[in-house]
Amino acid sequence: MSRAKGATAAPTKSEPSRERALELAESLHAMGPIEVKRFFGGFGLVMQGVQFAFVMKSTLYLRVDDTTRPEFERIGATPFAYATRVSNVKVASYYQAPVDAMDDPHVLREWAVKAYASAVGAQRPKPAAPRKRRPAQTPT
Repeated sequence: MSRAKGATAAPTKSEPSRERALELAESLHAMGPIEVKRFFGGFGLVMQGVQFAFVMKSTLYLRVDDTTRPEFERIGATPFAYATRVSNVKVASYYQAPVDAMDDPHVLREWAVKAYASAVGAQRPKPAAPRKRRPAQTPT
């Protein structure tokens, strides 16, 4: 069964998250070109191949690291969490965006820049562990 020309499909459950992600990407355009990509049940915000945020159920979550996490905790932000059949899982690398950031594009950009830096830092390859040398075997 096909739709009539010009008819639109019924909105999906993820549609509000997609629209919110597109709005946020537009608000953050001063940072550079931001792509909106599907990310599990939501949408990721990606710049230069690095995902630094995502929108799930219309809520923005920003990437954190050991340096920025205390800032989020100090303002009462909570980590992203989801329920499985057996437990609740908290994702310590993404925290809900501060409320004031959602009302002010300049504040949002400040937090997003920190999130992007955290995401880039997380991608740095760790130095390889030094290889242990085996003692030379002597012929017997």
